[in-house]
Amino acid sequence: MDTNMRSAITPRERLLITLRFLAAGETYTSLQYLFRVSKSSISKVVPEVCDAIMEALHDYIKLPSTKEEWLDVSQRFEERWNFPHAIGAIDGKHIHIKAPKHSGSQYFNYKGFHSIVMLALVDADYNFLSRHCFKSENATPGRGTGTVAESHNSSTALPCVFMSSSWVLQ
Repeated sequence: MDTNMRSAITPRERLLITLRFLAAGETYTSLQYLFRVSKSSISKVVPEVCDAIMEALHDYIKLPSTKEEWLDVSQRFEERWNFPHAIGAIDGKHIHIKAPKHSGSQYFNYKGFHSIVMLALVDADYNFLSRHCFKSENATPGRGTGTVAESHNSSTALPCVFMSSSWVLQ
């Protein structure tokens, strides 16, 4: 809402700020100078926009629920990539975060910074099947040493790519 002192942050600006944060890993501090929006406003905008994106994409990010759906995913991997018996491709990324108060080394990773780990599972056509965030706790994607911080249905997770503050990437 516009006030006498300043104009509201437009939906376009909100989306641009969020996409820049997610795609480039920019900090809220650097974004405030780039977009001329306060750090505190950005800290509210990013989770709100991520939540809106996840709500809009909710029907498109589904884990197969039946044997037939899983067999379809496997068949598509074989047809498209000549890779039989595959049911998904998984990858992870450390998402820089400011350490929560009193968290100690809970979010500190082997790369030397605080992060959460985002893991995503896709089908043969790069469609997301599932996504999760983990506390780092010296975790390395693929080594299975993290602990689940938030599941994809939580509304309290930290921002992750495509995900949201209710998870960046639910």
